[in-house]
Amino acid sequence: MWNWLYPTDQTLRPIQIALHTNKVSGHGNLFAFTGGYKLELRGRALGTYFIAGGGWYYRTASLSRPVPDGTSIGCIPAWVYWGYNCSSGLLVSNLTEVHSNASALGVNGGVGLTFRVSEAPYRMYVESRYHFAPTKNITTQMLIVSWGIRY
Repeated sequence: MWNWLYPTDQTLRPIQIALHTNKVSGHGNLFAFTGGYKLELRGRALGTYFIAGGGWYYRTASLSRPVPDGTSIGCIPAWVYWGYNCSSGLLVSNLTEVHSNASALGVNGGVGLTFRVSEAPYRMYVESRYHFAPTKNITTQMLIVSWGIRY
C-alpha cells in the first residue's frame, strides 16, 4: 500500500508562526507491506466481509523550509513529526533540511461490502480499514476508505 499524506493547516500552523510566513508546505508518504485474513459472508447480490492483518509500515515526512538556527521555540509533538529534535524542552533548530522517517510493525482491521455488478465472480466493493503502527515519537494511525472491482 502507498498513501500520500497531506498535512492539515493545524499541523503546519506552529511552523508558519515560527517562520512568520504562510508559505510553508509539507507532505508525507506511508508505505505498507501487509498480509491479512478475510472472513466473507456473500449473498447472491450483496455481501459483507471482515478483514484483519498486520505488516510493516514505513512513514516519511518533509517540510519545504526549516526553522532558522537560533530560533527559541518550545517543543511539541508537531515538531517531532517533521523531524526536529528537542533538548531541555526546546526545539533544536540547526537543520538545513527538514524530514523524518519511521518504521514499525503494525496492525489493521476493517469491514467491507460487496455488490454483484455482472456475472459471477465480478463484484464492486467498498471497504473501510483502520491502520495502526507504533512508529517512533508519533504513532501512525490512518482510516482508509477504498472501492473497486473484485473478481
